[in-house]
Amino acid sequence: MSGYELVILWFAWVLGGGSPGPATLGIASASMSAGRRMGLMFSLGILAGSAFWGIAAALGMSALMVANVWVFDVMRYVGAAYLLYLAFKSLRSAFSGKDALMGKAQSGSAKRVFTKGALIHLTNPKAILGWGAVYAVASPVDASIADLFWMFALLYSGSILVFIGYAILFSSASVVRGYKSMRRWFEVTFAVLFGAAGLKILTTRLT
Repeated sequence: MSGYELVILWFAWVLGGGSPGPATLGIASASMSAGRRMGLMFSLGILAGSAFWGIAAALGMSALMVANVWVFDVMRYVGAAYLLYLAFKSLRSAFSGKDALMGKAQSGSAKRVFTKGALIHLTNPKAILGWGAVYAVASPVDASIADLFWMFALLYSGSILVFIGYAILFSSASVVRGYKSMRRWFEVTFAVLFGAAGLKILTTRLT
């Protein structure tokens, strides 16, 4: 690909990564409810999951997984179940009078929050199919391993920008004040969005 095409690909990747989905919703909720440190830990977990699938795609492992549909389905069901669990916790918290978003869904130690972020992305079909598709479409047939990992580094820089940016944005003082003043409405909204994301994952089909 030419330099111009790579720039377009990078911006498309950033826009796709920044669109509403399990990863961005999780980072936003963790950042608003638990603060910037936990939001950053959650985003680092997301980035770890993204790195796993990006490297797997570069090595051809994602295509192998897609070929074995049962493996893909197991991960899809686990991911959907976790998102529906977050939706339930968020909805329960909205009517419980607690101050913490989703009860304990995004709380705990930094290591635990990091693990939750990684779990969301490791079981997200969007991440699996996204990395696989970009290599299939953008990589020439004779691409070397070095070329594939250079493309991974380029796109991963966009993921870092998006996910770390979300953690910083949604932990800013003005956003946190807005969350505190409209906590219940935020929690109900997250319940709906997490539920919708879980149901979408359940209906995801390989093409």
